[in-house]
Amino acid sequence: MENFWQMLREKRPELTRSGRLVADYLLQNPQGAQNLSISQLAQVCQVAEATIFRFCRALGFEGYHEMKIAIAQANAMVSPLPTRLEPGADTATLYRYASESVVEMLSAIRGALELAAVDQAAALLKNARQVYCLGQGSGQILAKDIWSRFASLSNKFRTAGDTHMQAVAASLMGPEDTVLFVSYSGPVRDTLETLRLARGSGARVILLTYCPDTPANALADVVLRCGGGENPLDMLGMPAKIAVLFAANVLVLRYMMDNPEQVERARHRTGRALGEKSL
Repeated sequence: MENFWQMLREKRPELTRSGRLVADYLLQNPQGAQNLSISQLAQVCQVAEATIFRFCRALGFEGYHEMKIAIAQANAMVSPLPTRLEPGADTATLYRYASESVVEMLSAIRGALELAAVDQAAALLKNARQVYCLGQGSGQILAKDIWSRFASLSNKFRTAGDTHMQAVAASLMGPEDTVLFVSYSGPVRDTLETLRLARGSGARVILLTYCPDTPANALADVVLRCGGGENPLDMLGMPAKIAVLFAANVLVLRYMMDNPEQVERARHRTGRALGEKSL
């Protein structure tokens, strides 16, 4: 069986709210948890014993005893990823934390990103007259990176500058246009205003978001979730940005597979142009 802690991090997004409470307690108390009875674990997590039993079954165990054995075996091999870094941590610990944070984030996205939503978003991009890749704050930086990838495939992909220019662009859109908006750090007033202007102009909206519950969801035709947004350590960190770009890359690949002739022409023409420029 795979390492218990790795498996728990991968399955966490699929658990119920009470199940995630149990998972978080185990991850935060890996050594002590293996010595608790089912009633003690239920008490510290403030859930019913039946919840603990359902939690075990959701992870693939027949019961609590089997799960405790898996925890003990995993603890004997390696300790789980720490939920916080203590002052004075050595570089080896920082290296492991950074690398495992990325692995954990990419595992979480498998339970968050809906493949049907990717297909719907790719169809909107294909049929759009213009596609504006927009975002606010850190989301704007990511949106420009995503735009640069799409811009190498078609000049119908565009971006805009600050909040003012995004509002101007949104107000001039039409029913043939689509917005690919990156909402990275949660609900922002300027984000909602830009999306309302775009929808008011008749444009379609694809929301690429790390936040599970944001008012912007109601303004989107398609929502691409790329994380849970529950861990404050990861919310503003590099792993969350990697998750956003990973989801965007899946969308880029889907768009490329759906438009092979256009992609081939773009590669030929841009390759020739860049080759000539380098001479």
